[in-house]
Amino acid sequence: MKAFMDKDFLLYNNQASELYNKFAKNLPIIDYHCHLNPKDIAEDVQFENITQAWLYGDHYKWRAMRANGIGEEFCSGNASDYDKFLKWAETVPYTLRNPLYHWTHLELQRYFGITKLLNAETAEEIYLEASAKLRTKEFSVRNLLLKMNVKLVCTTDDPIDSLEYHQKIKNDGFEIKVIPAWRPDKAMSVENAETYNEYIAKLEEASGVSISQFSDLIAALSIRHDYFHKNGCRLSDHGLDTFYAEKFNDSEIRMIFDKVQGGKDPNMDQVRKFKSAMLYHFSVMDQEAGWVQQFHVGPLRNNNTSMFNKIGPDTGFDSIGDLPVAQSMSSFLDSLNKDNKLAKTILYNLNPADNEVYATMIGNFQDGSVPGKIQWGAAWWFLDQKSGIERHLDALSSLGLLSRFVGMLTDSRSFLSFPRHEYFRRTLCNLLGNEMVKGEIPDNIEMIGEMAANICYHNARKYFPFWE
Repeated sequence: MKAFMDKDFLLYNNQASELYNKFAKNLPIIDYHCHLNPKDIAEDVQFENITQAWLYGDHYKWRAMRANGIGEEFCSGNASDYDKFLKWAETVPYTLRNPLYHWTHLELQRYFGITKLLNAETAEEIYLEASAKLRTKEFSVRNLLLKMNVKLVCTTDDPIDSLEYHQKIKNDGFEIKVIPAWRPDKAMSVENAETYNEYIAKLEEASGVSISQFSDLIAALSIRHDYFHKNGCRLSDHGLDTFYAEKFNDSEIRMIFDKVQGGKDPNMDQVRKFKSAMLYHFSVMDQEAGWVQQFHVGPLRNNNTSMFNKIGPDTGFDSIGDLPVAQSMSSFLDSLNKDNKLAKTILYNLNPADNEVYATMIGNFQDGSVPGKIQWGAAWWFLDQKSGIERHLDALSSLGLLSRFVGMLTDSRSFLSFPRHEYFRRTLCNLLGNEMVKGEIPDNIEMIGEMAANICYHNARKYFPFWE
């Protein structure tokens, strides 16, 4: 009988253990998609307690607490940090078989050396020990990143962002690269004319371009795209409910933009056309700049209107959507490919029913110029757990080239989330080790170990143009 979370956690045979410990465990981390606040890194923030580091803004934990009957006061509300932590500790035993149980105890072990199980009885002791450590310089934000052997972090940034904190981090000579990633979703979100025009005013200020027509919008975004490039950005990201690939002509898009500028909301057909045009323009910018583009597709956001009105987005009220995606994704990629404007691309799905769609779609647009030019990205959000990771790896193995996969990311707002890379690496090595034992792949530790190491680090190191 195995002990909980021992040295062979998630590793069920000798081959899996050797693969992990010899080839994967000590590799650096390239976290090419997360939502960390660059200001915190620039200022090398010290958290006062573990609640600030662990529970602020963590909608994964908030969802679990709400499901456990914990009131909103202890999630996003005004309860004390200590009381919030006690309520989270009370919830943890009820998260058994949820990835939160694994992540919680991995993080306590890897950052703080705490091996006790978190529950109502151990909560005060763990709170005091972890919080005391967080108040020391060794546990500042920068040192938390160094502790996890992180080499590069890509934050998620709007075109209007100043990037002043990225500049400070670089000027400080911090040894970890902290690079912005371009997230221009607000520049295409024309559903609400008032909100959109407020954003356009901010884009005018950031770009120095007066935006009165659609061509001005593209000019302003191009200026900001260049600015991001000069500040090290080589990666874009889009959060979409589905792909947009409607047929459009320039006059239609100009007319839609003028309508929105005039304060009128477009109809849904016009929204789809406008988003289709913007996605195409963004992708051309990326390809011409030599960037990688990412598309996170499939959430159904802000389902609880009452809570959205009270506490806003990204607070734990999103779920998996089920919009059709195959035809629009194919049309979108094909339109770029026909024009020789298809950049390196990473596609992420949130609906597991689309796994095989994505795994086969990427094969349609590989062109032999780069290994794995079109990637099916890591199991994302609700799928970012052991079974979701395994299903992703199995489908990619069956229908593509797992050996060319660029591996894991955190997609997190927490500086304590980097053990998710370990969680992925252990899961990957166990999958490969099991198949070595069963004779389904060669029992050749060096060959399979090289494959594991490539997936965990080296493929991403070669794929992304961050080191040019």
